[in-house]
Amino acid sequence: PGSRPVRKEAERLGLDKIFMDAGFEWREPGCSMCLGMNPDHVPEGVHCASTSNRNFEGRQGFGARTHLCSPAMAAAAAIAG
Repeated sequence: PGSRPVRKEAERLGLDKIFMDAGFEWREPGCSMCLGMNPDHVPEGVHCASTSNRNFEGRQGFGARTHLCSPAMAAAAAIAG
């Protein structure tokens, strides 16, 4: 989730369980994948569908390809591959 209020509302609605049951990670909002910090990064040569608007070249991982998309498209890509 993009913020604590969004996270709390999603949890109130039970959406967290749906995502976790589908194999997603339910994490705290904040910078990680959006800027490739910690171990969170896209490997070189891999494509990523991302809702982060901070996706300049190399931001999510050296040699990674990030494609900006809407939340609905990101969900569809996660499900369909």
